[in-house]
Amino acid sequence: MTRREFLRALTGGLLLIELGSHAHSISARAGAQPQPQPKSPVSLVKAQDRREGVRAAVELLGLPEDQFSGKEVILKPNFNSADPFPGSTHNDTLAALVELLRERGASKIIVADRSGMGVTRSVMEAKGIFKLAEQMGFQAIPIDDLPAEEWEHLPLEGSHWKRGVELPKLFLQAGSIVQTCCLKTHQYGGHFTMSLKNSVGMVARYSVEDGYDYMMELHSSRYQRQMIAEINVLYRPDLIVLDALEAFVRGGPDKGPKESPGVILASQDRVALDAAGVAILRMYQMTTAVARGRIFDQAQIRRAVELGLGASSPEEIELVPAADPESRAFAQAVREILDRG
Repeated sequence: MTRREFLRALTGGLLLIELGSHAHSISARAGAQPQPQPKSPVSLVKAQDRREGVRAAVELLGLPEDQFSGKEVILKPNFNSADPFPGSTHNDTLAALVELLRERGASKIIVADRSGMGVTRSVMEAKGIFKLAEQMGFQAIPIDDLPAEEWEHLPLEGSHWKRGVELPKLFLQAGSIVQTCCLKTHQYGGHFTMSLKNSVGMVARYSVEDGYDYMMELHSSRYQRQMIAEINVLYRPDLIVLDALEAFVRGGPDKGPKESPGVILASQDRVALDAAGVAILRMYQMTTAVARGRIFDQAQIRRAVELGLGASSPEEIELVPAADPESRAFAQAVREILDRG
């Protein structure tokens, strides 16, 4: 199923998106009955070496070996700022994913993002991404450098966005989208930033049509966390890797007190992955909003569930740990926190 076919297939459900006519809407159908969901696997590997950890986590998901064969893959990292990991994606994690995608047959790999704290090109230069691209043979694109004709306006009717958002066509036309994110709290209203929040970096800050500031709208809205989830209806990733070797447990997204969970997680389900990530953050006696209430009542997750974007309860998440005792013990601790809600 192509990305556009997938989005069209959602027409009869909680989402109504029609890319062919450029009309995008989110509907809340009164009386709609939830459909049983298969369990969403989330792999978990205790790791010190990122390359080994990424490969092991992806292998545990059992994805088809030819999943990326012949496809142009857009790899979406977290380059929010040039701050060291977990402020932004670790270059070793990015390199491990590029290597893995190439081994699995990707015909072209494009690393694309927009920074929230700094000029994207400068952030990527400071991180050495362009040099890494030359060494490994992928293309690096700061999306805010794209010309106006390379963007598409998506109305997102029925969402909390006043006028929808603008997204680069390269994401909409991609053969496959892979995402890698960090584990951290977000002190500017997001509460946490993992895979759902990472999607904000796909959206234009300023409209290419009239200069409208989408990020000002997002960060000044009381519905910020719901709006974060709503962006995610516009695409479906084929793979998400969460690098949680270290995590910000307060502050974030650029700086903050750190802990060292020492794990790599992978999934195809953004909701399941973020719920597992919240459970990991709760291991560290947090006093932030992330620690309060049920995990599936966190606003980002709750809205994502309403939109049918992934697992709707802890029972629908299948943790798949590596075989070693450390990974199994860590997964059991995550499971217990998930099951407590």
